[in-house]
Amino acid sequence: MRRFDRLFFVIALLVGAGCIGFLSARHGWTSDWTRGARASLAPESVAVLRTLEGPVEVVGYISPTGPLREQIAGAMERYLREKKDLSLSFVDPDLDPAASRQLGIGGDGALLVRYQGHEQRVESPINERNLSNALERLARGGERVIAFVTGDGERQADGRANADLGVFMGQVERRGVRAVPLNFSQTRGVPEHTDLVVLASPVAALPAGSVSALVDYVRDGGNLLWLTEPTNDDLGTGPLADVLGIRVLPGVLVDGQGSTLNVQDPRIVVVGDYPFHAITRAFRDTTLFPQVSALAQVSAHDWAVVPFLRSGERSWTAFGGIDNQNASTIAFHPENGELKGPLDFGFALNRLSPNPTRSEQRAVVIGDGDFLSNTFVGNGGNRALGERVIDWLLGDDVLVNLPARGAPDRVIALSQTGLNAITFGFLIALPLILLGLGAGIAWRRRRR
Repeated sequence: MRRFDRLFFVIALLVGAGCIGFLSARHGWTSDWTRGARASLAPESVAVLRTLEGPVEVVGYISPTGPLREQIAGAMERYLREKKDLSLSFVDPDLDPAASRQLGIGGDGALLVRYQGHEQRVESPINERNLSNALERLARGGERVIAFVTGDGERQADGRANADLGVFMGQVERRGVRAVPLNFSQTRGVPEHTDLVVLASPVAALPAGSVSALVDYVRDGGNLLWLTEPTNDDLGTGPLADVLGIRVLPGVLVDGQGSTLNVQDPRIVVVGDYPFHAITRAFRDTTLFPQVSALAQVSAHDWAVVPFLRSGERSWTAFGGIDNQNASTIAFHPENGELKGPLDFGFALNRLSPNPTRSEQRAVVIGDGDFLSNTFVGNGGNRALGERVIDWLLGDDVLVNLPARGAPDRVIALSQTGLNAITFGFLIALPLILLGLGAGIAWRRRRR
């Protein structure tokens, strides 16, 4: 019996020592209970991190004085939880001002993110959006070049006019993409190492040489984004449509569905439900498309054509114009050849690339370019959809720009009845309850 007691004592002593050793070590456990997991990385950031195979080094050139280092460490802690081989270190830029100037570090400091020999800089504000966009640029493996066809009234990639794409491309260029002009009057064809060519709503007929250069580019395996308009059916782009196996239908697409969202102009097509495609996967934002051309697919082509933008059942291709100055009435006239919806106006095309250096060729044709213009890009999910189109065309299916994430419950909406109830409860009911409890306690003490 005594031997058993001694054995039990030794076992208990060892278990106790082990428990003390375990408790003396630091064991971290994190749980995010915030609404929408706002204290954790967004799924888009996690997806970007998973594309980075290998260590990532983040060096912060931040002064040790002030709270910025602590704030950055807190933001990076979320990334460290998801990627164990990501490292963070800090350098005091005041100790080596010459090196800081050589690196272009300003007075507020910056982060340098390094991955596989490439480097990206993140400057103020240093938040999840900018950090993940820098990681996304590194995941691309280098800068991508998008050539915008110019010379025939196309929308300009760096333009500030209402019809241009300067605002949209300014956002895209922050993610490792560079836009360059492509004028076929100055060059015989598409330059080598061009990742994507964009033909954005020309207003004048394209010269035969320009159309021929675009057709040759597509036949050689180049990726293309073509934004066409209802008035673009007579601009000499027929050979380009033929090589893609699509047709731009006559008329302007009108849709009465927008009236439910207080959109008075029936030429503005409102889309909230999308056919399934990699571009629109899990995309739920509403998009607005002014002045849309419907598209049709031509059979007997080697392209896999998938529609990803479609009008509603109350839509049709209207041949008659709409007066912008005076009230007018429009109606569906099938006897005139007008087609009733739903009608497709966005096609995603892909096939095995004729270019032996590439595995797949991709193209997108959308019957509207206004939705990405400076005037309309900020409406609904227009910008987000445009970025998804660019990512898909560049082959970066999992790379998406991060939306700004804020607290969805910062505003409390109260009716007058609710406000009156809260006022009565805190100013009258609660004091009376506390007074009654105090009186009851005093009465019980007196009875004792």
